[in-house]
Amino acid sequence: MNTAADVLDLSPVVPVVALDDVAHAVPLAEALLRGGIRTIEVTLRTPAGLPAIERIAAEVPEMVAGAGTITEPGQAKRAADAGARYLVTPGTTERLLDDVEASGVPFLAGAGTVSEAMRLAERGATAMKFFPAEPSGGVPFLKAIAGPLPQLRFCPTGGISPRTAPDYLALPNVGCVGGSWLAPKDLLAAGDWAKVEQLAREAAALR
Repeated sequence: MNTAADVLDLSPVVPVVALDDVAHAVPLAEALLRGGIRTIEVTLRTPAGLPAIERIAAEVPEMVAGAGTITEPGQAKRAADAGARYLVTPGTTERLLDDVEASGVPFLAGAGTVSEAMRLAERGATAMKFFPAEPSGGVPFLKAIAGPLPQLRFCPTGGISPRTAPDYLALPNVGCVGGSWLAPKDLLAAGDWAKVEQLAREAAALR
């Protein structure tokens, strides 16, 4: 995997996970892989984020681990050093873009408007995150911008459910969607990896 565009083709659904316990990282990644999901976005919203990425990268190398919620300069390098194979930002500033570019790791920068998407395109991006997807216009928004911006592809994230995911995935400018439903906190706390595998299998079948 060499580019951000490659990230969009790994799995139809990218699990977006905020881990509270590092011990959940490896069994979660293994359960997702068994279900056919090849990537996971571990957010840096919790202290367990970076060590979880380290564990997955070291112990489940077949799983492509990305680091999400990159919001501050410095986080990109720390995530890359931990073994993140790609980075995801919820939005973009020039300083943050400079930082993620300097990491040398592929990244999906966040855009929620046409102007933001165009600004990222000016910086050379052709694949990006659309966030927050549902509040920002959802499927109708992405349909509308496919005409004027046909070169751009998106990973919509934010408010997407198993019910609405197929509507997004049917769009020509959507490569995958991000979703938190594959690894809800109650299943993680219970260690119900069989249920996680089942949810992953259902998600992998959406494309």
